[in-house]
Amino acid sequence: MTAPTREELLEAYAIADREMPAVRMNFVTSLDGAVTLEGRSGSLGDEHDRLAMQVLRTLADVVLVGAGTVRVEGYGGLQVGEADAAWRRSRGLPPQPRLAVVSSRLDLGPEHPVFARAVERPIVVTRDAAPADRRDALAEVADVLVCGDDTVDLAAMLDAFARLGLRQVLCEGGPHLFGSLVESDLVDELCLSLSPLLVAGGAGRIVRGAPEVEQRMRLVHAIPAGDLLLLRYSRAR
Repeated sequence: MTAPTREELLEAYAIADREMPAVRMNFVTSLDGAVTLEGRSGSLGDEHDRLAMQVLRTLADVVLVGAGTVRVEGYGGLQVGEADAAWRRSRGLPPQPRLAVVSSRLDLGPEHPVFARAVERPIVVTRDAAPADRRDALAEVADVLVCGDDTVDLAAMLDAFARLGLRQVLCEGGPHLFGSLVESDLVDELCLSLSPLLVAGGAGRIVRGAPEVEQRMRLVHAIPAGDLLLLRYSRAR
């Protein structure tokens, strides 16, 4: 089975209006709904999933991720390749997307690779009640946005992003952050890689920690990539 090329995926995932703020989720899941294998989501993917992820990052203004996922998945300095950076430059975008980390407790130190290896200054999104000393330490290596008092206000976060010109948000999880975005009715699109694996075990779903809701989505595409299936859903308006 022929796999899609980078150019075909750039067209398939193209954003119609970059001025319209939008939150796009990207997850990989097994056939039986597991979001991790041996504790990591990356273990479920393959080269086709990784290519799709790079394309989605190339299209984004900012890549959003929770602090727990940064630790578990081993995030370092986020960077798209030179061909993708050139693609962005040719369309008037900065060569690299920003990386934003959501953290209520600020329990990532400034020495963490996500900051130490950054090619663009990261953003940390937190709440006013977070420890002031940790906020000051992270302000040395990142732009710290305080959104909300006792909890992180995700709608306020998106407004702050938009003021910075970061309207196209790609969220890579984790499931609790996805759940908070769903609960706040802020998800516009889901890009889901369906891995050809059965996992069983006790792995969770792509959404956790949110009350039950019903948000109808519309299928935009289903692209076979080897034995993996690349699904794109948009919010049904």
